[in-house]
Amino acid sequence: MDSAITARDTEPPVLVRPSRDEDVEAMLSIYRRHVRRGVEDSAAGSGAPEPDDLKQRRKNLRNHRLPHLVATFRGEVVGYAYVVLFRKRPAYRFAVKHSIYVHHEHLGRGVGGLLMQALIDASAAAGYRQMIGYIDADNVASLGIHERFGFVRVGLLPRIAYRFGRWCDTVMVQRSLGPGASDAPAGLGR
Repeated sequence: MDSAITARDTEPPVLVRPSRDEDVEAMLSIYRRHVRRGVEDSAAGSGAPEPDDLKQRRKNLRNHRLPHLVATFRGEVVGYAYVVLFRKRPAYRFAVKHSIYVHHEHLGRGVGGLLMQALIDASAAAGYRQMIGYIDADNVASLGIHERFGFVRVGLLPRIAYRFGRWCDTVMVQRSLGPGASDAPAGLGR
């Protein structure tokens, strides 16, 4: 039986791990490109945080058991992902909102899926029950990956963002984590 081996089959794997301070510049570079050419808000300058701000944000997320991850390929950061609390009020303490950014040269290689799975697993393991995402309605690839990971569309925010000279819609998606809303979190009862 003949089997074709492609370059992709022989490449080293993409690895996902918790982010480190030394990853900050690579993460900011990925984010800045999304601001300039992607769907992030570009109206107020770069919109990218400063390196020290990102280091502090990472520290705050870790203190709250919130994952902040990077994907690496051949030792280089090719994507990153994190979750934040969906809302600050106590009633929402079991829901998180996620963000995933992939280096433009690595789009379509499964990096986003690896980061998504790692975020889902880490968030569920930390006791979170719901994951929310906001996606530009024109971002077909992101909408597709969310659907593959069990997210459902729960809302549309029409013409909510003004970017690149036009109004854009945002789709809100949600999926359950772990037991979801099937029962009360341990120790809380009704």
